[in-house]
Amino acid sequence: MTQQLLLDRLGAERLSARDKGIPERAFGLTVDAFLATGPRLTEFWTPLIALDDAAMRDNVTLMADWSAERGLELMPHGKTTMAPALWQRQLDAGCPGITLANMDQVRVARTFGLGDIMLANAVIDPRSLRYLAAELADPDLSFVSWADSLETVERMQGALREIGVPRRVDVCVELGAPGGRTGARTVEEAIEIARVISASDVLRLAGVAGYEGSLGHDRSPAALAAVRAYLESQIGLHEAIGDLYDDEGDVFVTAGGSAYFDLVAEAYAPAIARDARTRFTLRSGAYIVHDDGFYRGISPLDGDRSDGARLRSAMHGWTRVVSRPEPALALLDGGKRDLPFDEGLPEPQGVAADLGAPLAPLLGATISAMNDQHSFLRGAEVHVGDVVRLGLSHPCTAFDKWHYLPVVTSADDDRVVELVRTFF
Repeated sequence: MTQQLLLDRLGAERLSARDKGIPERAFGLTVDAFLATGPRLTEFWTPLIALDDAAMRDNVTLMADWSAERGLELMPHGKTTMAPALWQRQLDAGCPGITLANMDQVRVARTFGLGDIMLANAVIDPRSLRYLAAELADPDLSFVSWADSLETVERMQGALREIGVPRRVDVCVELGAPGGRTGARTVEEAIEIARVISASDVLRLAGVAGYEGSLGHDRSPAALAAVRAYLESQIGLHEAIGDLYDDEGDVFVTAGGSAYFDLVAEAYAPAIARDARTRFTLRSGAYIVHDDGFYRGISPLDGDRSDGARLRSAMHGWTRVVSRPEPALALLDGGKRDLPFDEGLPEPQGVAADLGAPLAPLLGATISAMNDQHSFLRGAEVHVGDVVRLGLSHPCTAFDKWHYLPVVTSADDDRVVELVRTFF
């Protein structure tokens, strides 16, 4: 049964001048009341990031179908958006739960009633563990975290024994790789960690976890080989500790950022065919809005890497030309405070006289640099006051810059049908 988050309160929030980009006539109205007036993007202030409803719907459906066809569960990483309304779209498409990155995010999710959570991280802070112990009194909460060292396990056990816990905490042993992020560096180390978790009175061994994305940043042969080798090690670890699992709950094998989930599917396929109990789980999160940068260049569901339908970029920046100090240079009113820049600078895509006006392509134009509140547009025939649409790279550092993001009907229809509220 699809989980329904507690979203009604979002529509009851009142808009104000504290909400960046929101039209003045919305101040004092609730979100629902404002949307009932039929707003259009033309009313909003620049700079702005707007989302495309039609593209998001297509992306959610495509990824859900792709995963299901390969026998994979999808627990998308909610830290990408930290937007419960967008999590609900993913849950409605069949995702059993949501992945989160830290206990603050877990606490936010619980206020919206999320009941199936994977924490792709360790919990060692006694304050967080005290909170978790209280939440586990809810029998409907399914929660699993990770551990990559005996020290992590010892700290968890010590705090939980002192606090008292209504049931054991599910923990996956996290396998890493040299040069990667967190995770035990060898299978042998991970097996020892798994043995200690399995013997614990306050922890329960719940599977194998890890993140392959830190082992590559492109589709070069070396990167693909490193990712494949890592994923094979994950499966080897899972099989090596098979006799340590109990019969009391779920067992996971989980990986899958938004760059190499095709390799995860390939590596997991033989194990899926012979292991009906284990939940082989992807955690890809960026797919819901995709992008015009890093993920466009690496995702298995874009470019010539896709053998069918492709993900579409569902987020765009909207900025205004505020200065033409040199013939080949224009300054835009959006910068690092407004737009993502860590995985590539924005891509100029079109120019219009104003929001909602017809776009003309900006061929050959580039963003050469960004400051806090400005972007440097070069090679474009634009005028002061023009609006420039930007393709963006890396959703994970786009959403955190906005309290509300307007959602338009489609790329061809600027009716605003939703205001997505974020919680960073």
